[in-house]
Amino acid sequence: MANRRELVKRRKSVRNIRKITRTMQLIATARFQAATNRATATKPYASTMGKMVAAAAKSAGNIDNPLLKTNESGADALLVLTSNRGFCGGLNGNVLRLAMETLNEKRAADQQTMLNVVGKKGIAYLRFLGEEMDMQIDTVDEQPGFDQVSDIADTMMDAYHEGKINSLNVCYMQFISAGVQKPAIMQLLPIAGIGDDAEEGTDAAETKAEAETTIDFSPEPAELLNELLPASVRMRLFQCFTEAAASEQVARMVAMKAATDAAGDMIRILTQQYNRARQTAITMELLDIIGGAAAIS
Repeated sequence: MANRRELVKRRKSVRNIRKITRTMQLIATARFQAATNRATATKPYASTMGKMVAAAAKSAGNIDNPLLKTNESGADALLVLTSNRGFCGGLNGNVLRLAMETLNEKRAADQQTMLNVVGKKGIAYLRFLGEEMDMQIDTVDEQPGFDQVSDIADTMMDAYHEGKINSLNVCYMQFISAGVQKPAIMQLLPIAGIGDDAEEGTDAAETKAEAETTIDFSPEPAELLNELLPASVRMRLFQCFTEAAASEQVARMVAMKAATDAAGDMIRILTQQYNRARQTAITMELLDIIGGAAAIS
């Protein structure tokens, strides 16, 4: 049986760890609320922008925009979104697993791939595997700003215009609800399915009303799309970042709660072991006293 002093030290250490994990859980809970509000607040704007793009595309007819055309040359670009900090369970592992599966599939099909990684955890993991990364970004905050995301989107769109890449897919942790998050791949370039996201969740009456609505555009729809399509790419990428940030805080909150509960269970076990060791020591002392008294008498 372990020494009583050793048990006391171990129990004290676990109690200190429990205080830390409990504090991290509370911080993650507070940040989760803010991240969730940001992720849900951007959805109406993105949905309305999708409707505007769909309406303008319908009025314009044949659209001649580089973002809608498929490049014949160039590599497939994969943008992987991970976190800068750990203690968030299997979030980074699940995202990186999906990214590696996608990367291996493209390599098996002899498709050249440009790997772009956001987040210190993803950069460190892929560097450990010896993967070559064309872009490494570790300066995005836990609450990503639109300016930061917009710069990344503009860089990728410039590469698409120049023919350096023929597609852009984003691998990130999709935030569905507080209890459900899953790794997902979203295609950003070339833009496909204009208006599909906007139509999701609308009923038949609303769809019919929108179909009967006549919209006058100023400037012309084709000219308007030249502004709306890049803005749509930036907004969709920003939505990916905000969902990834919300998923990170949920994962960290769950992981720290599990660690706090495990520390509590360990403290109870160590307390029981200490009580047994203490009772054993008391019993041995009593036996020594009784044996000494018996020997004297």
